[in-house]
Amino acid sequence: MIARRVRELHVYCELYSCQVPPEELAKHELLGVILSGGPSSVYDEGAPHVHPDTWKLLAERNVPVLGICYGMQELAHVFGGRVEPGLKHEYGKAMVHRVEGCNSVLFKDMPAEFQMWMSHGDKLAEVPAGFKEVAATSNAEFVAIENEEKKMWGLQFHPEVTHSPLGKQVLKNFCIGICGAKPDWVMQDYANEFIEEVRAKVGPTGHVLGAVSGGVDSTVAAVLMTRAIGDRFHAVLVDNGCLRKDEAVGVLKRMREDCHVNLRCVDASERFLTLLKGVTEPEEKRKIIGTTFIEVFQEEAKKIEDEIGPCEYLLQGTLYPDVIESISYKGPSATIKTHHNVGGLPASMKLKLIEPLRELFKDEVRELGMALGIDEASVWRHPFPGPGLAIRVLGEVTAERVKILQEADAIVIDELVKSGHYRAIGQAFVVLLPVKSVGVMGDGRTYENVAAVRCVETTDYMTADFYHLPYEVMGNMSSRVINEVRGINRLCYDISSKPPATIEWE
Repeated sequence: MIARRVRELHVYCELYSCQVPPEELAKHELLGVILSGGPSSVYDEGAPHVHPDTWKLLAERNVPVLGICYGMQELAHVFGGRVEPGLKHEYGKAMVHRVEGCNSVLFKDMPAEFQMWMSHGDKLAEVPAGFKEVAATSNAEFVAIENEEKKMWGLQFHPEVTHSPLGKQVLKNFCIGICGAKPDWVMQDYANEFIEEVRAKVGPTGHVLGAVSGGVDSTVAAVLMTRAIGDRFHAVLVDNGCLRKDEAVGVLKRMREDCHVNLRCVDASERFLTLLKGVTEPEEKRKIIGTTFIEVFQEEAKKIEDEIGPCEYLLQGTLYPDVIESISYKGPSATIKTHHNVGGLPASMKLKLIEPLRELFKDEVRELGMALGIDEASVWRHPFPGPGLAIRVLGEVTAERVKILQEADAIVIDELVKSGHYRAIGQAFVVLLPVKSVGVMGDGRTYENVAAVRCVETTDYMTADFYHLPYEVMGNMSSRVINEVRGINRLCYDISSKPPATIEWE
């Protein structure tokens, strides 16, 4: 999220583990370093720390450093301050007060008091020598510190999240004001860099197989790859029996005619549904689907190899939030859940992955799609998970339950489009619950399925709040779903936020 905010300033940045070898960093012309938050405590055994020689490198080059949350505690820990557990954890909104008389360049053009988002258990108890406190909250005395001589700043709060309204100004003050970075990096640069890299990697004769679902992520990735190597890119849509209503037909038409992507569909629905029979645990579902996807792609790669020539690479539209939640990528972070294309890949997979969007967030992908000239309807399409409706059918996945969910989901999306709310919502879908309820239809008793509608507001998909859909629209959805979809007699609306919930239910 920090990287995303910095890029919003049109400043280029890259993500590295805090344990990156200093010789790797030395290769770059560094303008500044931001140390992120993390789930550890700096005083714990085995906690991640910046390599000692990295500190020497940054000092020699006079590179400004900003520590955020754990990053600030790392600064304090290394330079002689003291970090300890707080008397109480602090999560959520907090009012930050600037120390009277302190005019830190980090808070340039900001008021004396402002709201920021906190998420920490530890706090700074003693400021390192040479540092001074510049801001506090009612719960913590030192929530912002600085050492102008060393060019080091620390923040206990999170300026990168959407719940910190002036957080972007803080990052701007650091990146542009303190570091002197030029705000001249644009998404077209990202596209050009990828095209050059992939041409060098694949070579003049190599072929790439592409996993394409028709969502914005795989569409953008497929268009990028097509621009890079043309018809040597072979896009495959796998129908796993858990796609949305009429999805395969629509995606084929749009990708071939509008995006000029070499796409074909492989119907593997019976294969997937057979493997999912009796499976109810979400992680097991994801891993079965991920493994089977790769098996299908490897089979398709073999066909291409037999017919045309070597196919060594697999394109996927993996995004950075998928990676963060699935594995500890490029550094120590917590695993939330496995995403089929990052945490469920079998060790036997022979294809080498190409993931052009792996370090982008959803809104950045949309920006990239617009830069590539992809039509607006495709760019602003709501995300659809790789495992498809299999993780929206809670409990066992069967062809009958998928069919019920397809019909309900199509109605909900139709109502959102008709009412003008679709574009304002980050993601919307229906979940079929493993619950039945009693109802009354035609003066008779029913005992049918319960479904839930999930609509969220978000830009980065790392945090989200439920969308405040008008009651009239909810009523229309409920009436249509219950009357038109055989098998559902009760519709609920999910009003949980992320965190603590995730956007998907599984």
